[in-house]
Amino acid sequence: MTQHVNSKLVETNLRHRFEYLAKFVNFTTDDIAILNVLGKMASGLVPIIVDKIFQRLLDFDITKRYFLMRHFGYAGPVTVNESELTLESEQMCFRRTSLAKYLKRILRQKVWNDAFLEYLSYVGKIHTSMAGSHSIDVDFIHINILFGYIEHILLDIVLSNEQIDDKTKKSAILALNKFFWIQNDFFSMHYIKQTNTNEVKCCLPRMTNTRIGCLQI
Repeated sequence: MTQHVNSKLVETNLRHRFEYLAKFVNFTTDDIAILNVLGKMASGLVPIIVDKIFQRLLDFDITKRYFLMRHFGYAGPVTVNESELTLESEQMCFRRTSLAKYLKRILRQKVWNDAFLEYLSYVGKIHTSMAGSHSIDVDFIHINILFGYIEHILLDIVLSNEQIDDKTKKSAILALNKFFWIQNDFFSMHYIKQTNTNEVKCCLPRMTNTRIGCLQI
């Protein structure tokens, strides 16, 4: 039987949106439980994972430039010379600490209550100008590929761990994949809202009988 989904609530109610996404990809409490298992196993690896992620972001000038800006919630000194920016720069230490807290929370959260969903949404929002701060507005292409890179790191940890049985590995891989699709949606919805907010209607006068190449309009 076809399930009814209230499209209005999907767009306006975070809990309703999550429940729709979770049902669609079959994300259940079993997936949350396996993420918790990974959280215990990967606890000591979080600093290493975080450094790999941020080093990757510093490997490309197109992503490195974002760390020369003052980030949301950061009030310390900012390194503005790209050649001087390293993982140990104060703004980078701030971001590394924030990402470590994020990874620990998503892997340890036992109950996905409304407060946690708001947290997942807020993490997406602060990467856009929608949070009220225009000091940083990360293009979505970088967010999207970064999720892929983070998932790759976590999957590699799972697959290379010989102490994890095959059944648990399969469950972990599926749970991580489902989670990142849900989190990616919680990011993209803010980018869509931002785009709609900034949308400008075209005000150019209509042209007729104008030839462009072999087409006449």
